[in-house]
Amino acid sequence: MDVRTLGDLLDVVGEPSLRLRTAPTGLTAPVTEALLHDAHAPLPRTPGALLLAVGVPPRAAGPLVRAAAEAGMTGVVVRGEDGPVTEAEAAGVALLCVEKDAAWHQVHLLLASALAARPAAGGGGDTRGELFALADAVAAAVGGATSIEDPGQRILAYSTVPGQATDEDRRQGILGLKVPEIPDNAEQYRTVLSAPGPVRLPALPGALPRLAVAVRAGGETLGSLWVVDDGRLAPDAEKALARGASTAALLLLRARAARELARHQDGALLRRVLDGTADPAAAAHRLGLQAVRVAAFVLDSDSTMSAPSAPSAPDDEQTTLRLLDLVRLQCEARYGRHACVLVDGVVYALLPASGERGGERHLRLAEDIVRRAGRALRVPVRAGLGEVVPSLAEAAASRQDADLVLRVLGPEQPAASVRQVRARITLLRLAEVMRSRRELAAGAWEEVVAYDVGHGTEYAATLLAWLEAGCDVGGAAQRLAVHPNTCRYRLRQVRRQLGVDLDDADERLALWVQLRVLNS
Repeated sequence: MDVRTLGDLLDVVGEPSLRLRTAPTGLTAPVTEALLHDAHAPLPRTPGALLLAVGVPPRAAGPLVRAAAEAGMTGVVVRGEDGPVTEAEAAGVALLCVEKDAAWHQVHLLLASALAARPAAGGGGDTRGELFALADAVAAAVGGATSIEDPGQRILAYSTVPGQATDEDRRQGILGLKVPEIPDNAEQYRTVLSAPGPVRLPALPGALPRLAVAVRAGGETLGSLWVVDDGRLAPDAEKALARGASTAALLLLRARAARELARHQDGALLRRVLDGTADPAAAAHRLGLQAVRVAAFVLDSDSTMSAPSAPSAPDDEQTTLRLLDLVRLQCEARYGRHACVLVDGVVYALLPASGERGGERHLRLAEDIVRRAGRALRVPVRAGLGEVVPSLAEAAASRQDADLVLRVLGPEQPAASVRQVRARITLLRLAEVMRSRRELAAGAWEEVVAYDVGHGTEYAATLLAWLEAGCDVGGAAQRLAVHPNTCRYRLRQVRRQLGVDLDDADERLALWVQLRVLNS
């Protein structure tokens, strides 16, 4: 069985349900199980366990932390933020915390589900079947047609028990797997999600009454259960529904943990794919991809600094995480299960490219994400697309392309493919090479530029305009918006004062390259 690490657990559960205070041995420490502390029983030796400090105030948990270290445990979980950080660091034990009002049994359920989760390669199909079975079981116990929903009012499962009453709202919801948008729905959901237990709700226009309950774990709302009430529910319907909500919490946690674990593992694999260290065959099997294009998205830091509504620097990290979520959501909406990862402030996505011609579809996606991100984050975003490569073995090259595209983009063109900006990339790379080599950077152009600086002349600009106009004085004058005689005078001065041989074709070519590339 795969061993979970502290880092895996934090990635799957995450804040605000679970927060890390200190990890002296690092996030790679193994976590084997979650144990509830029993003050009346000796602490078992359980290497790798997380001990939940039941009945122990955070400030008084120092002795328990030391005992956990002696028992070989990985960490201790306290309720509240004022736990013994110093003692935990001295003992070499991780210290984690949950909310002050979190119920220990729910915290235990949350951690146990996360540790038991396995990557959901196909979107959690097993859990989906279990949710439908649970909906049928709840419907039979409560006596009414039942649906299980997520916090976004999407229907995850519904009962199919014969003979139970239904109405048009339920039928429409099942057809679209989404609760119909009805004005009074919002108020009913607020009532259900704020109630500590099952709630009976009056009938909305054209519908039957409902019995509903929120599904929670560790103080977090995971969804809700809804039962159609035709007046013939079981006498203990509310108790049966509450039991169903507890089971639903376990299943929803397991499904979420499996999804998050799969996403975490895909992210780690994608990092290796992007830096060229992954096994291509294994990566292709895991990610289900062959021909791909790397798309890169980044906050436009230059525009961010000048945008009055942009977040300040301390908020940049959080904004980048929101960008990651947005890119992942948009890619998954188009391609299903998808590989996205954040590396050094850049969000990368592997876009399936089988049958892709010209990249129009990928470019439209990138432009759409840039627009959506700009509105949602109130920060300009740039997007670069690398070349399509035939296999994941070459994805690192596509990533390098995408990174170069990001470097040459600006506000006038926030999204582009490498083919669209190939000329700019070529000049960028050429400038880097020339600046790194003394013999390539040296030449008459340096004297021309230095003379301009010292004398306030515009010989370099005139030379470049003349060369780019095909050595035509009239064309150069038009580019510079000056009289042709002014151009002729400046060119004569370049010849006479600086000794530049403008009749030599090689000299002209070298001048143009150096002025165009190095004097920008």
